[in-house]
Amino acid sequence: MSEHIHLEVTIPAARPEQVYELLTNGAKFGDITGQSGKGGGAPGAYFSLFDGWLDGRQVELVPNERISQAWRFTDWEPGVYSMVRFTLTDENGATKMVVDQDGVPDDVHEHVRTNWRGFYFEPFIKHFAGLGS
Repeated sequence: MSEHIHLEVTIPAARPEQVYELLTNGAKFGDITGQSGKGGGAPGAYFSLFDGWLDGRQVELVPNERISQAWRFTDWEPGVYSMVRFTLTDENGATKMVVDQDGVPDDVHEHVRTNWRGFYFEPFIKHFAGLGS
């Protein structure tokens, strides 16, 4: 398996509870990314994102602070899951989101690492910018 992925982004005009809701509600996540999602609201809950290309389970949920997920893309080998942890911190009306991910297969590691920006960070920033504070 590949090396650890660690990324950080600040989402202006977003409170941690708002970001937490998007990360734990597949349907709302789908609304802002334009690719359907479902599920994910409770520990152990199944979720699916990106029109079914990614699925997983919520492993640990600490409301408005931390989310741990086991997820995989449907084209990965059977039984291969990546562990993803989101840590959310309030920074004067913005949310700092730290992403730590382990267990991404080597052949797609760089693809997964570089796509966090386009599939998570940019849609989140655009969504909250459109809401105002």
